[in-house]
Amino acid sequence: MPRALLSVSDKTGLSGFARGLHRLGYEIFATGSTLTGIVDAAVDARPVSDLTGFPEMMDGRIKTLHPGVHAGLLARRDRPEHMDALREHGLNEIDVLCCNLYPFVETVTREGVTFEEAVEQIDIGGPAMIRAAAKNHESVVVVVRPERYAETLSALHSGGPDKDMRRRLAAEAYAHTAAYDAWIAAYMRRGAEAGFPQEVTFAGRLAQPLKYGENEHQRAAFYRFGPDPGGLGGAHQVQGNELGFNNIQDAAAAFQLVSDFDRPAAAIVKHMNPCGLAIADDIAQAYVRAYECDPTSAFGSIVAVNRPLDRSTAEQIVQIVTHLVIAPEVLDETLEVLARRKGMIVLAAQPPRSGLFDYDVRSVPGGFLVQDWDRAGFDRKAARVVTKRAPTEVEWEQLGLAWVAVKHVKSNAIVLFRDCAAVGVGAGQMSRVEAVQIAVRRAAHRAKGSVMASDAFFPFPDGLEEGIRAGVTAAIQPGGSMKDAEVIAVADNAGIAMVMTGQRHFKH
Repeated sequence: MPRALLSVSDKTGLSGFARGLHRLGYEIFATGSTLTGIVDAAVDARPVSDLTGFPEMMDGRIKTLHPGVHAGLLARRDRPEHMDALREHGLNEIDVLCCNLYPFVETVTREGVTFEEAVEQIDIGGPAMIRAAAKNHESVVVVVRPERYAETLSALHSGGPDKDMRRRLAAEAYAHTAAYDAWIAAYMRRGAEAGFPQEVTFAGRLAQPLKYGENEHQRAAFYRFGPDPGGLGGAHQVQGNELGFNNIQDAAAAFQLVSDFDRPAAAIVKHMNPCGLAIADDIAQAYVRAYECDPTSAFGSIVAVNRPLDRSTAEQIVQIVTHLVIAPEVLDETLEVLARRKGMIVLAAQPPRSGLFDYDVRSVPGGFLVQDWDRAGFDRKAARVVTKRAPTEVEWEQLGLAWVAVKHVKSNAIVLFRDCAAVGVGAGQMSRVEAVQIAVRRAAHRAKGSVMASDAFFPFPDGLEEGIRAGVTAAIQPGGSMKDAEVIAVADNAGIAMVMTGQRHFKH
């Protein structure tokens, strides 16, 4: 009689899977609450102690770490000496292992969980069994996800699974334990000394396959960090077309931008660069003013707001083609309005929670880069006035807003700000003076009386001179160029104020 061992934390579909195994003639063994669940479903099952001849002990910490389990999982059926060893010690093969692990990440991401409670959710026997069964997958079917139960029962009924399916299940099993260990390692690193570990792994859960990547010929999928990480990983889709790779990237850029402002803010993003941003007393007004920054680029864009999306704002948004809207909440009063553009994707997303993988990670051929997120804001006390004229209070306010905004623009980046709104954006240029020229051209007459933010220093005075000719009255930049003295002299000669932060905001 074939044997199956079941030991799961996620009880989804457990009784149906156990019943299916029983109908196929399997003798079922199970641990703890898994056994209780199976028996309560009126399916015959025996305790794991019948395999080991040893009772569970130490509050269940020791129950499956025994040759009665691991010999049955690891014995190769094509090795007579393995089978003889089983018989010599009165042990039996285990043909199916169904196992998933303690809810470690679900536990540690809850509020108020103590370190001791977290440690108790570190599974020992489960990973050992899964890895053993996966190693011997040619003889043992290992299942770690309830989504595979029906497929597995069907394959067993037909005399399988075949070699390819067994290997696929084994790969999924190793991914399950690897992700589990990655979460534990990340949790244990919390509060440790600053720095990056010698080895680092990141674990994600499949949120959804995507229709394609950046281009139609590229496959893509979206993974989230843990069960409910907030941000894009926890977003709820209210309406619209299927999410795409570029939709998510653009939505993330817009979402991060508006999240950096305390006051009501609206951002319009195209290809991960802001083409509109405004701060106002309400988001409807903020959206209109953000749209006015660059109406041409706003066509087919991404819109983000940092307040609940209301009917007044929705009425403005649906007037042009918009691919996606993201807000912390979508009020019921907006649904009828938004439905006028049925294909427009609408997402509700809360701010990201402090997660186990709180890094900015980017892949490169042969490796990946890891850095802290750029969360630096504007600190007026740390800023240094370097010109004869100090900014007025109005200019100080606009400089602070512009400095936060320019952090979200691809380098080389220039933002012109006036009356709490971006009026010109120059992004992603190979020379800074060209970024200024683009920002000035887009601002047109609105450049007069604006302030200018540069994400890095002016290597030469020419960029500042372009802004001055357009009517900029104040500038903010990191400083640190060999030509700083010349740049400051140009500002003084024009009578504008300039502030240096000592901190750049490159965004490559």
